[in-house]
Amino acid sequence: MKMKNPMLVVTDIEKSVEFYKKVFGLHVIMDFGANKTLTGGLALQTVETYKDFIGKSDISFGGNNFGIYFEEDNFDEFADKLKECDVEYVHPIVEHSWGQRVVRFYDPDKHIIEVGENMKIVCKRFLNSGMTPEQVAERMDVPMKFVNARMR
Repeated sequence: MKMKNPMLVVTDIEKSVEFYKKVFGLHVIMDFGANKTLTGGLALQTVETYKDFIGKSDISFGGNNFGIYFEEDNFDEFADKLKECDVEYVHPIVEHSWGQRVVRFYDPDKHIIEVGENMKIVCKRFLNSGMTPEQVAERMDVPMKFVNARMR
């Protein structure tokens, strides 16, 4: 068995397709009408059909208990682009204790989307700032092997 796709239930599939295209550059690669698969493997399912699938009508959105995670090499560029996308932020950009910058925001159906700075880029950023490899490993709470691999 293998995991195939995360699937989000959406109220307006075309609006969601447009959102993921504008914000992330994802495109529809399989279109079954009420279900669309986007590049990267994200699947979208209409709420009407999902209610039929599960035999329940009480679908809720905005529970803040699930998120989809993306990593971005050009985090500053993405953050600037995001300002033009009219998104509702869960919170502004924060830097975690290990040095990774992240931003969380909602898609049109209040699913949480998290975009984090690529961890390899975080490591390189610290190394380029003059930190020793040992300091970087300690700051990021990663093994030296991870840091050494970024130095090649």
